[in-house]
Amino acid sequence: MASFNTLTNIPQTLLDTLQTLGFTKMTEIQEKAIPPILLGKDILAQSKTGSGKTLAFGLPVIINTKTDDLKPQTMIITPTRELADQIATALRKVASYKSNLKILTLYGGVPLRAQADSLAKGAHILIGTPGRIQDHLAKETLVLKSIKTLILDEADRMLDMGFYDDIVKIATNIPKNRQTLLFSATFPEKIEILAKTLLNTPLTIKVDTLQEKTKIEELVYQVDDKNKALTALIQSYKPKSLLIFGNTKATVIALTETLYKQGHSVIDIHGDLDQRERNESVIAFSNGSKSIMVATDVASRGLDIKDIELVINYDIPLDPEIYTHRIGRTGRADAIGIAISLFSPKESEKCMYVLQKAKKAELKELRVDAKFKMISEYDTLCLNGGKKTKLRAGDILGTFCKEIGIDTKSIGKINITDTKSYIALHHTVIDKVLKALKKVKIKKKKYIAWILD
Repeated sequence: MASFNTLTNIPQTLLDTLQTLGFTKMTEIQEKAIPPILLGKDILAQSKTGSGKTLAFGLPVIINTKTDDLKPQTMIITPTRELADQIATALRKVASYKSNLKILTLYGGVPLRAQADSLAKGAHILIGTPGRIQDHLAKETLVLKSIKTLILDEADRMLDMGFYDDIVKIATNIPKNRQTLLFSATFPEKIEILAKTLLNTPLTIKVDTLQEKTKIEELVYQVDDKNKALTALIQSYKPKSLLIFGNTKATVIALTETLYKQGHSVIDIHGDLDQRERNESVIAFSNGSKSIMVATDVASRGLDIKDIELVINYDIPLDPEIYTHRIGRTGRADAIGIAISLFSPKESEKCMYVLQKAKKAELKELRVDAKFKMISEYDTLCLNGGKKTKLRAGDILGTFCKEIGIDTKSIGKINITDTKSYIALHHTVIDKVLKALKKVKIKKKKYIAWILD
């Protein structure tokens, strides 16, 4: 694949930023999409999650953003809050070379008034879910007349969720002479209809996904007792990270409790959690302080966590497309992944589509280590300060290492939100840090600290 420096009209400061972030070679979707997007063409792109599509549309958007005008210039619509946050985080990192570029997220679970206040102050790039965008349009707290680029990410998922009319209605509030980019993992008929409605003579791009498919080993087990089968699989495969999908919130909650009682380091994510709880679940799983995440399909899309070794469908979804997105959480980038599905004899008919593509395996062939537990070596320390208090990762690292005397090897990932900071710490040092922070200040300020459950 070509390097980013082969693109024309790319500022050197941006290339330096990409280099710092570890982006040197373009992925296939980036190489095919970025040049025509920079030329202002409409794009209809088929691209799997994990293919680098966020940068494919994000890079041109950031380059073209004029920061001297605080009116919104780009609207990115996503199916979930998690994906909106993920895109915002990625774009902010890339846009760090461009001072004063403001990115704002709009989704439910956050007070409408707080978002309206932020909108009133101005932003360049808006990223949101259809329902909340509609809410702001209805209350006239959002005006889209200045939008030059409309981006639909994971459009097939949005249509599956029933957002077709909302998307079209939002688009009617945006000038017709805009640029429209539609990204979808699949191209069902509904996508073709939406594309004809919103796009103007688009360039169609379909990246080669054959190589991606070979990176995920798909297995299926017929079982009589799913809980016993799950225990056997965990104790046989011994993954460092495991994502388990259930079809209902009740199943996810019960399964999480069972795994916790068995001694595993586990956390759940589902629709009954508020946005803060959902964000913290993702942070704890992604930073390694929780080894297992049990999820409903809120995590089948928009969850970009590297190095998930194993995905288990405790329940097989009715929709084959949802199955595809679930197992796509593993085998990302250059990694190899394993996806396992469980089904009972009475479920044979509904999971026929899985049986036709996955290898059928037998539980009796597993080599089980009954003593094995998925226990993380890390815990997550929380601080009541973040971006709004000008707290940076370097400030935290400096204090922990120099003032408290913690070895950098005991400090894992650091996630900083607007109001909180989350630091993965080895369990042998977290109590020492917690005790020290009652006296030690960070940047001349004392922060309240606690351990994330």
